[in-house]
Amino acid sequence: MSIPAQSSGAPDTEPDGPEDRLRRFATIWGRAIFPSTATSLTRTEFEQHLLPLARELHGILHARPFDAAPAAEVGVALVAAHCTDPEALSSTLGVIDSYLVLYCGGNGETALSTEDSRARCARIQHALAGGFTQALRERTLVEQESIARSALTARSHAEQTLHATEERFRAVFHGAPIGIGIADLDGNLLEINDTLNRMFGGLDHHLRSHKVNEWVHPEDSPQVWKYYNELVRGEREHYRVEKPYYRNDGTVLWTNLTVSLLRDSEGRPEYQLALLEDTTERRLLNLRLRYEATHDALTGLPNRTLFSERLEKALGADDGSRFGLCYLDLDGFKAINDSLGHASGDRLLVEVADRLQSCATAPGEMVARLGGDEFVALTTGTDTQKQVVELACRILGVLGAPIRLEGRELTVRGSIGVVEGPAGERSAAEVLRSADITMYRAKAAGGNRFELADAEADARAITRHGLTTALPAALERGEFFIEYQPLVHLGDGTVHGAEALVRWCHPQHGVLGPDRFIQLAEHTGLIVPLGRWVLEESVHQANFWQRRHTDGGPLRINVNLSPAQLHHPRLVADTVDVLERSGLEPRALCLEVTESALIGADDDLLKPLRQLSEMGVDIALDDFGTGYSNLANLRRLPVSVLKLDRSFAQGIQQHPADPVDLKIIEGIVSLAHSLDLAVTVEGVETAAQAEQLRELGCDTAQGWYYARPGAPDRIHSLVLADAV
Repeated sequence: MSIPAQSSGAPDTEPDGPEDRLRRFATIWGRAIFPSTATSLTRTEFEQHLLPLARELHGILHARPFDAAPAAEVGVALVAAHCTDPEALSSTLGVIDSYLVLYCGGNGETALSTEDSRARCARIQHALAGGFTQALRERTLVEQESIARSALTARSHAEQTLHATEERFRAVFHGAPIGIGIADLDGNLLEINDTLNRMFGGLDHHLRSHKVNEWVHPEDSPQVWKYYNELVRGEREHYRVEKPYYRNDGTVLWTNLTVSLLRDSEGRPEYQLALLEDTTERRLLNLRLRYEATHDALTGLPNRTLFSERLEKALGADDGSRFGLCYLDLDGFKAINDSLGHASGDRLLVEVADRLQSCATAPGEMVARLGGDEFVALTTGTDTQKQVVELACRILGVLGAPIRLEGRELTVRGSIGVVEGPAGERSAAEVLRSADITMYRAKAAGGNRFELADAEADARAITRHGLTTALPAALERGEFFIEYQPLVHLGDGTVHGAEALVRWCHPQHGVLGPDRFIQLAEHTGLIVPLGRWVLEESVHQANFWQRRHTDGGPLRINVNLSPAQLHHPRLVADTVDVLERSGLEPRALCLEVTESALIGADDDLLKPLRQLSEMGVDIALDDFGTGYSNLANLRRLPVSVLKLDRSFAQGIQQHPADPVDLKIIEGIVSLAHSLDLAVTVEGVETAAQAEQLRELGCDTAQGWYYARPGAPDRIHSLVLADAV
């Protein structure tokens, strides 16, 4: 990547404007690295050359989505501009760390948070350093190859013209910027240049007193000495490895080592030539950047990246070991952030992190922060069933102690999902998903507790999530259909009407009843368009029945209304529109509203129901008897039908029926009739129930005794057989 020249005639920038701040950043950068840069440019010219790179760093910092990879090209450009001294890289990283966010953090289209800015800055440093080191390495390798070729050429010429070649080789040998050593095949050092001597501490006799195969380090890779032995036997011409050495003072020297075999004129192995590039500073920098990339900047705990690596390693073990995972989410942390501010929230998270670290000190245990107020603790071993429960108890215990913050004591609570099992059976993503689901079960149970993972509960939660995401497309694809259950007049047994019951024909799960998806539809807001579709289909079906069956067919269609539909501002308008377009009379429609939805209802909620009732639409109070409404309130509700919950029918299922249950039903029926309300009973399953309800004065009934919900063409086919 080349550095574009600064265009002439640029207009003056606004003082302290974005461009001015960018120029100041480039100036600071140039002054920091100019002394260590081999260039013929003046300081001012060099700063002008850095301005396009500063502008590119600004763009990377504010990119959405964020991608630090282009910063590598900035590192490559520095090497191309002859900023190859390690001090130039160190100074560049220091300038970016201290000044990039300060001068460029607020210049984007949207302001970045401090935490996000620092995180982006760290990743930009990492990418830039990677590009710099890779470019420098490639440049060095080219130099190494050039030197090696020069050395081999010099040796070849030495055999032909000894004196001239010796002079050339010595010039290359002593002037090389990398360490060079020549040894015989027994490992005795014959020649070393000044660069190699300085790399090992400047004691020439100390170097020469050791053979090459004595420079062993505990972190040597197994291939190093395998390659070495193959080379001295003549089985390998060269090899290149990363190898550490101990210097004369005991410190560690990391190198990129290239060793080549030198043969005599007859092709027999004679010497070994070693080229050593000092990579110690680069390695330390990479270790520092690796630490920053794998640890949380706020708490110092391992972050999601490092934790995922450890978890995958634990799950990939094939030695029969087990694992235990605690997934922690703080209860009410958002309230602390909102009331005390994010700075106080950060201090709270640091305190929580310190306490969590004190809980996971045994071998095989670790704590990490995944983000926000979510933490995880991992334990491994052979008895993790017991260990993970003890770990969860310790976590809840340390969180129970109040935390003093902003002059007040705060009690921190947490919900923990615990997953435990043998390694090798599940992936890291599956384990974390199970722990997350289990944590939300603990939170739903009141928090400040832990729950153990349950495969069936996980499957239900995953299914619920899948159904929730599939609902919108299901309505568009026409996966819903309606079944109808007859409403039978208890007096003469004729079909009085039918209740519309929506079903979902799911591609994977088959036919689902409303208990599986109505709550999900209410939660997502899809219940309103779904309810309108059910109303349209049901009304059109009722109109068809009216035209087709003139000899006593269904006189009305019952359609359920959810609480969300009751609050929708277009309830009345949509109902009128559906009735007018279908041609069905309003008196043939009955809208069922659950008793619980109308408990404590104010006039604003009742107003649309009253408007529909005044039009002639019947309103039924569904599931009556399951709520806690005052019977006296019935007089102010615009209802014309009471639908008794199926629990009333079940109460008189035994023979003889309980007199108390009979008196309750008789009293409700008497009250309803005195208020001009019809009474319908759900859940009738036997002939005895039907006869008893008829004697008690109930008007209509529905249940499996008459017919199960089915297709609209079966509405007149009553089975009239006991269902139990």
